[in-house]
Amino acid sequence: MLRFDTLIIGSGLAGLSLALKLADKKRVAVITKKSLHAGASAWAQGGIAAVLAADDSFDKHIQDTQVAGAGLCDPSTTRFVVEHGAAAIDWLIQQGVPFTRDESSEKGYHLTREGGHSHRRIIHAADATGHVVQETLARKVLAHPNITLLEQHIAIDLITSQKLGQEGKHCYGAYSLNCSTGEIITLSANDTVLATGGAGKVYLYTTNPDTATGDGIAIGWRAGCRVANMEFIQFHPTCLYHPHEKSFLISEAVRGEGGILRLPDGTRFMPWHDERAELAPRDVVARAIDFEMKKRGLDCVYLDISHQPLEFLQEHFPNIYARCMSLGIDISKQAIPVVPAVHFTCGGLIVDQHGRTDIDNLYAIGETSYTGLHGANRLASNSLLECLVYAESAAQDILNKIHNDTPSLPQWDESQVTDADEAVVISHNWDELRRFMWDYVGIVRTTKRLERAQHRIQLLHEEINEYYRNFHVTADLLELRNLVLSADLIVQSALARHESRGLHFSKDYPEMLAKPTSTILIPPNFKQ
Repeated sequence: MLRFDTLIIGSGLAGLSLALKLADKKRVAVITKKSLHAGASAWAQGGIAAVLAADDSFDKHIQDTQVAGAGLCDPSTTRFVVEHGAAAIDWLIQQGVPFTRDESSEKGYHLTREGGHSHRRIIHAADATGHVVQETLARKVLAHPNITLLEQHIAIDLITSQKLGQEGKHCYGAYSLNCSTGEIITLSANDTVLATGGAGKVYLYTTNPDTATGDGIAIGWRAGCRVANMEFIQFHPTCLYHPHEKSFLISEAVRGEGGILRLPDGTRFMPWHDERAELAPRDVVARAIDFEMKKRGLDCVYLDISHQPLEFLQEHFPNIYARCMSLGIDISKQAIPVVPAVHFTCGGLIVDQHGRTDIDNLYAIGETSYTGLHGANRLASNSLLECLVYAESAAQDILNKIHNDTPSLPQWDESQVTDADEAVVISHNWDELRRFMWDYVGIVRTTKRLERAQHRIQLLHEEINEYYRNFHVTADLLELRNLVLSADLIVQSALARHESRGLHFSKDYPEMLAKPTSTILIPPNFKQ
């Protein structure tokens, strides 16, 4: 058993920021399924939204967030996050993050604009903001003597008072599988934080890395935490469509800098769908592309930024330019083939303004959580901002707490299991799940499709649970178990919403109800 003050499960921006904010006073462990750099944060191209310009204001950023969120953004949460945006950016600059400079601006940094924003407020590091921020923080994490990094470790389940047969609802740590050795270790902690990202890999096409398997959401639900608004799965409108490239995102900022969406014959189509055209929020643009592709039998549409000078493209979008050029697409002369792909999980574990879940000493931050900020559709570049603001509020809450002694924790019991006979069961079920989720629970939904998906999920649940009970756990099995549960929560939430709002569009309920309400699911073992 390993003992820490704080256990952080996940190594994205939320997890690393929290680790650094705690480490001067706490012994912190960060566990990550693969390497320190493998999460979705490093893939974020666009940037971080914050009010930094004189002609911008908190109220304008709040208004843009609420419009994108289709009436479901929590007002107090939205104001809380927006008003702490500048401080979050200052903290990153203090850590050494080299944001793109613009000496002509009042703050000295270049601000770009993305879909749904009324002003330029996206601070960025060229078109690789997430990567640059992650690299900067990762170096500091690796150098800090109070932070223990456990790579190639995947959390199995939380250790709670319920699991120990005790009264109350406390979390004491987690069991974790060492993916390299197969050993299962007990991690004891005063506070445990779920920061594992979203559940994009539940779908066939996604901009997310392979690690986005809904682990934190599933682990929290099994422990007794409520979830909210899991039906709101954001599809990024513009993922590169190419047979030799998987999951490469074409940043929202390309449209923000004048990119035009065209049909194969060059016709511009977004003005037919929304007066904001290419600068409409992501759900509007994704549905418009999906509509045109299905109507015309297209494999993709095209994003054209070729009217911008070559020097501009190489300065603002160096990674997109280089990646496309390596595939034979010169974006200074050709339009980029794009398709929608799953990008962000707007729902998650319900938390308060400090990231506290329904279980004492258990927190959730980042994409794993539901704070109320994103409502029915996340506004571009608000996600990294949410990670930073909640890392700070959770850190302050953890640092101000006084803990009782953690009880003795039992070791993982493997006495009743054997080695698996056929691993093909896992790969087959993984593939089946992602395909029917794409077909039945995609951009446009019907009740019949959702019910079909629910039936298939139930069969997978039974098969996977039997497998889990009888065989030694593996990383693939744990991820599949979490994916199926995440898919179940998405479908349950979608069936419960009898309207179309934001990212959830149902042909059976095409109108939006007058009163916006969140979808809250309560687990069987939930305790008040």
